[in-house]
Amino acid sequence: MEKSNQPKLVTVFGGSGFLGRHIVRLLAKKGFRIRVACRRPDLAGHLQPLGNVGQITAIQANLRYRDSVDRAVMDADYVINCVGILFESGRNTFDAVQAFGAKAIAEAAKKQGAKLVHISAIGADKNSEADYARTKAIAEEAVLNAVKDAVIIRPSIIFGPEDGFFNKFADMSRLAPALPLIGGGHTKFQPVYVSDVAEAVVKGVVGDIEGGKIYELGGPEVLSFKQCLETMLRVISRSRPLVYLPWSIASLIGSVASLMPFIDPPLTADQVELLKSDNVVSDAAKSEGRDLAGIGITPTAVETILPTYLVHFRPSGQYTKVNS
Repeated sequence: MEKSNQPKLVTVFGGSGFLGRHIVRLLAKKGFRIRVACRRPDLAGHLQPLGNVGQITAIQANLRYRDSVDRAVMDADYVINCVGILFESGRNTFDAVQAFGAKAIAEAAKKQGAKLVHISAIGADKNSEADYARTKAIAEEAVLNAVKDAVIIRPSIIFGPEDGFFNKFADMSRLAPALPLIGGGHTKFQPVYVSDVAEAVVKGVVGDIEGGKIYELGGPEVLSFKQCLETMLRVISRSRPLVYLPWSIASLIGSVASLMPFIDPPLTADQVELLKSDNVVSDAAKSEGRDLAGIGITPTAVETILPTYLVHFRPSGQYTKVNS
């Protein structure tokens, strides 16, 4: 059967992760064939129920090795890169994964003639002191140099089931006598729902939004770090004091935690550096229609979704009496 007579093929790098699985689900509903490129295909079985038999396949790929990237992109009509790391571990450094890896994917997509959607982050800045933000900006530049009409999406912090923000602090609140307000808790966020981000990505694939541009995605509310914690505590029906943690002490804790054998360190010095800058949609993006509203997506509020997946952090789970 000729390729033109088959459903279009999308290669999704990082498709087994938090955002990736939501993207895969939407692509499957639209009838695409999906190739999920990840380091451990044997751990991607949870994606199979999202599509029909044979619609979703997993392939081994490591962004540090260009040959595996080229193999994953072979014959693809579209490529999505949603790989990102929040902390470095061994050879998985920000430069290797977020800079070199993104460039390798973009060059492979260009060689294949595939359309590319790249997930970056609000705050990407080549001059940032945070390696996470610096490498995100380097990646954006490499992507647009290779694929001029690539769609770049910059979300604020993403919330939803399995997120690494609200879940982390909700879990911490079960045992910790207090929660830290890093730098006073004044940093502003615009939490965006994972399904809204996934919908924007799929719009980029099907051509509903213009390529060659950077889109910034945020939810309907701008919340300070302190307000995020207060909202989370209210949802899980717990009361914990919020204690001011100076930048210097937070950086020290982050540096020490990075040296400990954590699978997921509670805090790193790089994350502390990121918290020194607000993480919200820019006025330019809003005025130019490069935000959720501008691409026809109604942003979902935090408090409408948090109770659906944080309920198990309540003192008695779903049986906790909630004051209305």
